[in-house]
Amino acid sequence: MREITSPSLVDADPAWSIPGLLAKRVARSPHATVIERSSGLGGTWTPVTAAAFAAEVAAVAKGLVAYGIAPGDHVSIMSHTRYEWTVADFAIWAAGAISVPVYETSSSEQVRWILSDSDVRLAIVETAAHAAVVENARGDLPHVGEVVVIDEGGVAALVAHGADVPDAEIERRSGQLGADDVATIIYTSGTTGRPKGVVLTHGNFVALTLNGTLGLGEVCAQPDSRTLLFMPLAHVFARYIEVLCIPSGAVLGHTPDTRNLLADLETFKPTFILAVPRVFEKVYNSAEQKAGAGATLRIFRWSAKVAIIYSRALETASGPGVVLKAQHVVADALVHRKLRAALGGKAKFAISGGAPLGERLGHFYRGIGLQVLEGYGLTESTSATAVNRPRSVKIGTVGPPFPGTSMRIEDDGEISIAGPHVFRGYHNNPEATAESLVDGWFHTGDLGTFDDDGNLRITGRLKEIIVTAGGKNVAPAVLEDRLRGHPIVSQVVVGGDARPFIGALVTLDAELLPGWLSAHGLSPMEPAAAATNPVVLAALDRAVTRANEAVSRAESIRKIHVLRTDFSEANGYLTPSLKVKRARVLKDFAAQIDALYVDTRESA
Repeated sequence: MREITSPSLVDADPAWSIPGLLAKRVARSPHATVIERSSGLGGTWTPVTAAAFAAEVAAVAKGLVAYGIAPGDHVSIMSHTRYEWTVADFAIWAAGAISVPVYETSSSEQVRWILSDSDVRLAIVETAAHAAVVENARGDLPHVGEVVVIDEGGVAALVAHGADVPDAEIERRSGQLGADDVATIIYTSGTTGRPKGVVLTHGNFVALTLNGTLGLGEVCAQPDSRTLLFMPLAHVFARYIEVLCIPSGAVLGHTPDTRNLLADLETFKPTFILAVPRVFEKVYNSAEQKAGAGATLRIFRWSAKVAIIYSRALETASGPGVVLKAQHVVADALVHRKLRAALGGKAKFAISGGAPLGERLGHFYRGIGLQVLEGYGLTESTSATAVNRPRSVKIGTVGPPFPGTSMRIEDDGEISIAGPHVFRGYHNNPEATAESLVDGWFHTGDLGTFDDDGNLRITGRLKEIIVTAGGKNVAPAVLEDRLRGHPIVSQVVVGGDARPFIGALVTLDAELLPGWLSAHGLSPMEPAAAATNPVVLAALDRAVTRANEAVSRAESIRKIHVLRTDFSEANGYLTPSLKVKRARVLKDFAAQIDALYVDTRESA
């Protein structure tokens, strides 16, 4: 067992609270911009000062009080990522209540479970459709009172309803909060079984945000620091950044529709970007597709190769040579500069989490001038618990433990973590809590190793390890990540438990498929037709060969089956945070998996 601790950069304070962070921000710089709010017209952004934001938060909090919300009550938020989400979140805290985020895509059954398990007393939703979902479940939600609809003037109605509540009541409630008080219950997106409610305290958030402000100050605490949130605020990663921007001084923006993401990035001009690896894959694949064919495509691919080689050379003692530097200058003028411009032109850093990024993309983005800081965290750790630092990036790892974090690798390879940011337990689930939290250490279920410099490398999930018929232990993540890097591949699920070799189910990306088909001289076709097209299958076979270069022959993919439909949240195969529900996929597509092993003579 190896254990590493990264000392905390701040001293714990029992009086810590999220409203306290906002109060200090207002006292420090009341007239400085804390948020820029999209007008929705031509990409213009309206600044909101710290004092104005705090005043709006207090006014909404008074509305909650007027509706009978008491300290410790639970209030849910179901909405896309938008300014009102953040106002509602801080207002709930200011009222001394506990916020319960709900993904805007959640079904009636999911909403019923979350709101009933957490005993929600008031629901804030974005649209009439969301309100209908709550109403549909109301028969099982006897304690839910008001349903506030943002798009129907709900925020203004809250303010008006609370006009007679004295300011002193909000000050009293906010002032009574401390580090041990619960701030939120976040329900994990549930790749298996019902979502579990992760109980996070004000101390969890404050410890992590203050350590983040100091430990990643170069990223988030510069005079010009600003970030645009487009990830769901129901996800702990976005939620952490929402709070982090208060003590760090970074300007926060929101965009609810990723279809407008590039346009919003261009006008907002963030200095740091937050995303899951699939977003970085999409940006790369879309850029390659837009390059078209012929000489333009060759220039793009050459420039991408130069970026990767240049980035790798940065890790050598001698660094990039004269010829490589010259090539890098040319590639920057031809391609790299345009890619940076597509991200707003000001982005220096990107923080990637939620799944492994892969070394190829890490080197590519660093090579074009965007430093990707890959990190690792869970809902149970209030987000980041390990992250690469700007001046000591080790691509392929998630960096050392975050400040204030202790981390160890158990004898079976499982990662366990401890620190002031680790959750209190699972709501109404003492059995799961006792299983995961042992003597102050949270057993993550993830597998990893430390390198000689103390950087963590994620190698897989403990429950996802495949044991082939030959007794070989295989972690599917490495193969899945590499194969998913192909432009037309959307999702990959590797299987082979108790089988003679490793096989994989593959889905196609309907968005990028048309451009790829055109570039390869093929007529337009739907993913269902492409799944059996010989040219498409031959390209995927070549991609499998490249993916297999990362593993031994015993671990390599020998056969694939291309499904006629993609995995999505709508069909139940993806969680709201875009993780594949592996167990369900393996169960529902058992026949396709079995077909891979009908004739194993050539592949055994």
